[in-house]
Amino acid sequence: MKEVKKIFVSLLVFSLVIGCFSLTGWAEEKWVKDDPVGHGWSALDLIFARPFGVATGVVGSAIFVVSLPFTIPAGGVKEAAEILILKPFRFSFAREFPDDDI
Repeated sequence: MKEVKKIFVSLLVFSLVIGCFSLTGWAEEKWVKDDPVGHGWSALDLIFARPFGVATGVVGSAIFVVSLPFTIPAGGVKEAAEILILKPFRFSFAREFPDDDI
């Protein structure tokens, strides 16, 4: 039991120390439009995030159809469609391309 406690305390101290180092990143200003890091995030958004949003919308559509027998009697069809279908497709198609809010 002493070993588990010692490992737990060591991991707790380690995570607190690492957390203190990462707090300085929160104080930095957001990148500007001409920053190459911003262009990298835009590329990741285009290559990974938007196709993942489309895939989430397709899977959400299937889940929506399966959940219809439960959502119709409960009266939550509109909310289920919003969460499972509309939000992922809006994330993929309705956002501006160089989205600075992410």
